[in-house]
Parts: sequence; structure tokens; C-alpha cells
Amino acid sequence: MPERHWIEELASRAGETVSVRGWVVTTRSSGKIAFVVVRDGTGMLQAVLSKKDVSADVWDAFGKLTQETSLEVTGVARAEPRAPGGVELQASDLRIIGPSVDFPITPKEHGIAFLFENRHVWLRSKQQVAIARVRNEVIQAIRDFFYERHFTLVDTPILTGSIGEHAGTLFAVDYFDLGKAYLAQTGQLYVEAAAAALGKVYCFGPTFRAEKSKTRRHLTEFWMVEPEVAWNDSAANMRLQEDFVSYIVGRCLERRKNDLAELGRDLAPLERVQPPFHRISYTDAVAKLKSLGGDMEWGRDLGGDDETTLAKQYDRPVFVYNYPKAVKAFYMKENPDDPRTVLNNDCLAPEGYGEIIGGSQREDDYEKLRARIKAEGLPEEAYSWYLDLRKYGTFVHAGFGLGVERTVAWICGIPHIREAIAFPRTLYRLWP
Repeated sequence: MPERHWIEELASRAGETVSVRGWVVTTRSSGKIAFVVVRDGTGMLQAVLSKKDVSADVWDAFGKLTQETSLEVTGVARAEPRAPGGVELQASDLRIIGPSVDFPITPKEHGIAFLFENRHVWLRSKQQVAIARVRNEVIQAIRDFFYERHFTLVDTPILTGSIGEHAGTLFAVDYFDLGKAYLAQTGQLYVEAAAAALGKVYCFGPTFRAEKSKTRRHLTEFWMVEPEVAWNDSAANMRLQEDFVSYIVGRCLERRKNDLAELGRDLAPLERVQPPFHRISYTDAVAKLKSLGGDMEWGRDLGGDDETTLAKQYDRPVFVYNYPKAVKAFYMKENPDDPRTVLNNDCLAPEGYGEIIGGSQREDDYEKLRARIKAEGLPEEAYSWYLDLRKYGTFVHAGFGLGVERTVAWICGIPHIREAIAFPRTLYRLWP
């Protein structure tokens, strides 16, 4: 095929003859002058055809264009501030590559179930493209943050014999003659081992939770980034988290303002995301929720409504720290000042988006960790390697996990995390 040009390049090619390939967004015609708006994934371009200046075949081809027809259009690029992207194409040739008949996602309103059944083509809409670009920026910012700080990426298993979180939220599969394996809930146990080798590490990949949850904050498959740092305690862990979240939000404000504008996002709350974040202990959070009229009791985990109510009291993210041991994972370090609690934290995003990070200092005492594993009814032999980390040079260490989809949903200002990933997996959706 002849050389083609991306729409994003055309501003620097004014006066040149270029060829663009893409898909039809809209068309209109006055009878003698015709307009077609084309998108190619990098931008939008308006091409203008004059009936007297193009061949009859080209004019006829224009008449056959429908929404999402793929085409190649050739002409002279020229600056036009009123046109999409500030560039217009005076077309001399137009060729249909792939017709589009009865495209299902029309400009009218569609129900959410219909849109997700047609997710493979709904992705082409302007708002979904904007969300995808913000997600891409978030992921690139994550990688850049850790690369700039000399963290090493460690790839952890997706199939595992060790439970990282709650046994009731596992997807189990038969694993040859070795019995059951599980889709990983977390890579954390493995990056703890890697931290003893490399000091500052992180893993980044898909994780799985078989929770029968229908809330707007849950997916059964989601992406999580999990750093682990040797010699960081709980306080240092929270400092890393606030620097990390602020960096991600700052990158999106710097580079994705047009996409956030497409989504109608109010930027003021994002602009306030700067360290230090607010901090409140779990015990004080329970008292505050009670004072606000809630029925929260000490010993329960915070629910989604509790998190929303609490976060509304602050102008930026807030850390809730030192939760009761009974509602948190076995690997969290017992709080020496209050053995009922552990040295952990959740980072709550403002505006009703809830927990985006869960983190903790890890239990580094061999006997205490072994006792917690037994108390949870977990098979000690499956964790023998994890206990070894406390036998051979145990060390203070801490880490956290940030959920990408929750973070993207918050930054974009969208109400449900199912739009924050291209093909979401929920309790009732395994297709497309």
C-alpha cells in the first residue's frame, strides 16, 4: 500500500499532499461540497471534497460512506483553526477499504447492557478513547516512577499454590498431578522474596478475585502494581504511596488534559493531589464516622459507604492506618503499641472513589508469622518458602498494591470501574 500519514502528524505538513487511512465519524453534503470527518486513533480530520474537482468515482464513493467505513483519503493538508485538530484536507481522492453496514453504536442513547455486549465496537467512541489514553498514561507513569527511582521489575506467577488474601476469593484450576492451583490474588509474597535480593522491587500484572460483588468498585480480573521495599516501615511506606499517587495524577494533568476535558472532568480536585496526604488512625476514623451519624463499630472493616463518608471530610486522599488484626491479611505486622491492630494502611481517594491502595509493613518475626498462618487455617507447607524469608536474614520491609482500574476511574471521574479497562470481567460478564 502507498505511504500513509497519521493525523497527529499533519499540523507539520501544511501544503503537502498526504494520504490518511481511518474510519468515518460523520459525513455531510450541500450537493456540491461534501465533508467527511475521519479518525485514525491519533486524531480527527475533516476532509473536504468539491464535486467539480474530483472524479465521478470519488464523488460516488463519498455517497456510499457510512459510520465506521474504513477508507483512504488523499489531498493537500492545510491549517484550519475551525476544523477538528486544526487541520483540514482538501481531498482529491477517496477510496473505500471496508464498508460498514448498520454499525450498532449510533449517536442515540443506548443502555449500559447493550453497550457492554458491543464493547468491541463501543471502544471506538470518543469518551472510551479518552479513557483508554488516560489509562495508558497512568500505566506509563507507574513504570516511569519506579524506573526513575531504581526499582527492579519482577514478574511474579499468575498460577500459584499460595493464597495471598482470603481463601474464599480464589479461582481454582487443576494443575496436572500437583492438585489445585489458583489464579494469583497478588504477587506480593513473591516480591517480598525479591526485595531481599534487590532491595527495591515491584510487580505489575493481572490479578484475580472470585468475589461475588456487584459494586461499581469491583472486577474479577484487574491490574495491580505492587512495590516492596527493604527497610521501609509503615510510615515510609505511606510516604512512598503519596509521592507515587501524586506523580501519577500530575502526569495525567500535564499530558492528558484534552482527554480529561472530553470526559468533562473537573480538574480542581486532581490539582489538589499533593503530598502530604491526610492521615487518620482506624480508631479515630471509627469515632469520626460515629460523630457523623454512622453506625460503625470498632472491629469491623470499613465498607464502601464508610470510605466515601470519611474521604468527603478531606480535600485530597487520606490514609486510614492501623486496622484491627482480625479483618486484615495474615502477613501484616502486629502493631507493638496495640497488638489488636496491624501496621497497615488504606489510601482513600476523594470524591467517593474509595480505596485505591492497600499497604502494610510485613510481619518479619518467624514465629508470629507462623502462628498467623496456622490461625488462618492455611497449609503451612505451602508457605514454607515464605517463612524461609524470616529464617535467613529477616528484615523490616513494607509494600502496597495500587489497583489500576480504580485509579483510572477516579482520575477520569467515571462512575464505574468497568469502563476503566478495555474488556472488563465482572460477576456476569465473560464476553466479549
